[in-house]
Amino acid sequence: MNVEGALMEARAGDAAAVRAARVSAIAGKYADPVDVEGRFPREAVEAMRAEKLLSIQIPTHLGGEGASITEIAELCSILGQTCAASAMVFAMHQIKLSSLVEHSAGSDWHRDFMRRIAKEQLLLASATSERGIGGNLRNSICALKFEGDTCFLEKDATVISYGAHADAILITSRSHAEAAPSNQVLTVFLRDQYRLERTIEWNALGMRGTCSDGFLFKGEALAAQILPTPFAEIAAQSMLASSHLLWSGVWYGIAADAVARAQAFVRDAARKSPGTPPGALRLAEVSSLLQMVKSNVVGGLKIYEEARADPNRLSSMAFAVAMNNVKIASSEMILPIINHAMLICGLLGYQNGTPYSLGRHLRDAHSAQLMISDERILGNTSTMLLVHKQDTSLLG
Repeated sequence: MNVEGALMEARAGDAAAVRAARVSAIAGKYADPVDVEGRFPREAVEAMRAEKLLSIQIPTHLGGEGASITEIAELCSILGQTCAASAMVFAMHQIKLSSLVEHSAGSDWHRDFMRRIAKEQLLLASATSERGIGGNLRNSICALKFEGDTCFLEKDATVISYGAHADAILITSRSHAEAAPSNQVLTVFLRDQYRLERTIEWNALGMRGTCSDGFLFKGEALAAQILPTPFAEIAAQSMLASSHLLWSGVWYGIAADAVARAQAFVRDAARKSPGTPPGALRLAEVSSLLQMVKSNVVGGLKIYEEARADPNRLSSMAFAVAMNNVKIASSEMILPIINHAMLICGLLGYQNGTPYSLGRHLRDAHSAQLMISDERILGNTSTMLLVHKQDTSLLG
């Protein structure tokens, strides 16, 4: 990505994009060592804090800026064009923040916590996975235990992305020891309220900087830190939608930078020899594929923004199918785009350390179909389509 060009373009737009472009420049500077060393992108996250981007979604009366999901998705795409791991950390933080913003009404503790996030720029992590549930985040084995106003939780979490670096973890569990596996709550645990014992080390093909280790979590907190809304509603009305949309923003950023590198390669080739340079036709083709991803994400964001005013619509099968389709389309389209870009750039795209290198893009993009498995999402969608009529109108 041409960071200077992106910053100039951002200056013509909104202030948040300018700030994100500055963070993106720092993230890009450290993207390769973060990837090679598999380390947390601390420089990028500190830049997010300095630019006060970690609280951008929080309502203004609680110290934030009240940014919409569409605005946040744009920031994810800006960050994704230089360092996918940094962008994914930002996206996952904002997904957890959406649970607080949308589902903690009436809770003094959570309102005060959001004020603290805004003031101190706290980083939030998520613990929804658990050994023994087979990737189904809508079931939990672990359960909260209570003694007076205090709750206790022990959870064998197979993944807590950047868990060792977070300031708080939002974690799912059964609401009490006798609750059914699907009777879940979401609880905020602050850093000084839990211990983490690493059980799985994150040594992955891509997204290495997310540091998505597995941990045995042991925590003790006030019962007031349990979100008042059941997790079933949180998942259906905001968490899954924001996950699919913000992740898609990150993936679009990865693909956009791959296409930008391919375009730079073709332009350089055109300067060296007259006529249509090799790769020009493929560049036109990959540009159209990138436009399809953009249209898919923008369309999904529009659906979500329109549905937010109606909780019934957010909980409907039609909405769930639409959000699932956004995720499936985005995650499956970015790999062909990066492959096209690789064919355009040839060996200079295949090699590391060139202006056209695409190895990190390709490896990071492979995570897209695995983050909430596309197979699981397609299975859920197929079940819903058995009882829900698909909207076939062009503008519906």
